Amino acid sequence: MLTLKVIRENTEMVIAKLAVKNFDARETVEKIIALDDERKALQTESDSLLGEQKKKAALIGGLMKEGKREEAEAAKAEVAALKARSTELLAKADENAKVLQDTLVLLPNLPCDLVKPGKSAEDNEIVKTGGPEPNLPENALPHWELAKKYDLIDFDLGVKITGAGFPVYKDKGAKLQRALINYFLDRNTAAGYKEVEPPVVVNAASGFGTGQLPDKEAQMYYVGLDDFYLVPTAEVPVTNIFRDVILQEGQFPCKLTAYTPCFRREAGSYGKDVRGLNRLHQFDKVEIVRIEKPEDSYKALDEMVAHVESLVKELGLKYRILRLCGGDMSFTSAITYDFELYSAAQGRWLEISSVSNFESYQANRLHCRYKDAAGKTQLCHTLNGSSLALPRVVAALLEDNQTPDGIVIPEVLRPYTGFDVIR
Repeated sequence: MLTLKVIRENTEMVIAKLAVKNFDARETVEKIIALDDERKALQTESDSLLGEQKKKAALIGGLMKEGKREEAEAAKAEVAALKARSTELLAKADENAKVLQDTLVLLPNLPCDLVKPGKSAEDNEIVKTGGPEPNLPENALPHWELAKKYDLIDFDLGVKITGAGFPVYKDKGAKLQRALINYFLDRNTAAGYKEVEPPVVVNAASGFGTGQLPDKEAQMYYVGLDDFYLVPTAEVPVTNIFRDVILQEGQFPCKLTAYTPCFRREAGSYGKDVRGLNRLHQFDKVEIVRIEKPEDSYKALDEMVAHVESLVKELGLKYRILRLCGGDMSFTSAITYDFELYSAAQGRWLEISSVSNFESYQANRLHCRYKDAAGKTQLCHTLNGSSLALPRVVAALLEDNQTPDGIVIPEVLRPYTGFDVIR
């Protein structure tokens, strides 16, 4: 969430920046400033009343000693009236604080200067394309038909057990999943990320800390009896490790990686783009998270993008990297790079990773701070990225590596799968 200091000191800049995200912020910003003015006025009046209370209370004892009982009783009545007024002001201040907080969280994060205006994915900027062109045989099949042909994934069985969007991976399909998870984790830990295994259900405070709540509750699975949410991404539990934490200079950089299943309702998704593995309600993903000092976060972002690119390169797949425009960015992000793989069999690009810098937006919600060299407490910057989300990686691997004799496994995965070809 944006800080009051930023909003008050840079009001027009905040409004202009959020316009890049196609968010008309003026009314909300003006409401926030008015609420903050009211807060200050309530605080000033409360402090003044407290001073009067102390003065009046100090007189009562002396008046009683001097036998001025009527004056003492009058002073007591005045103190009681001041206390009643103070109680009223405190109640107003509490209500003001709640409304102010509820209004602050309505503002998205500010996009950084690199982000271009735009309305949708069509306006995203392609910053790099790489990888070999797929050499597909005639009559190449999409991955859902390959999965059925080689008995790798059973979508119908998933429907029977749970519902659409919950596939069952079988035999070499299951082994390929496990191979990719282990490969990604090994590559991440080799790059200095410490592996953690977090819970896959979180409380509302965790969802609020990373910005899923109150923005994305409709996309999350809610466990009502216990007031928990199934994680939509490992970003949520891993970043919340640092909630209410004050780091020291020597603890940076904080680099963590985790594998979790992820759960997303994907309400309203339908049509050809959701076939097979293209869009699921449950899927596997390996995540990287970094907590950085503000001056280091954009260098860290570049390192994360380069790291994710190295994974895609090693898999030998055609890819491109996009810098998202303002209209296609998430509520919480200051800048996001998306990675997409090209599915020649489907004739379309498939998103497999988002790498984002949230600057201090999440940290402000999380109260994730550090002590600088001067001993002053500052907000950290948080970053995260998929490295990688499995479903569309598997889709591209199956489709782009199909041959008349089977599906060839990329060389880097063979030590993990134990087989070279799926026949």
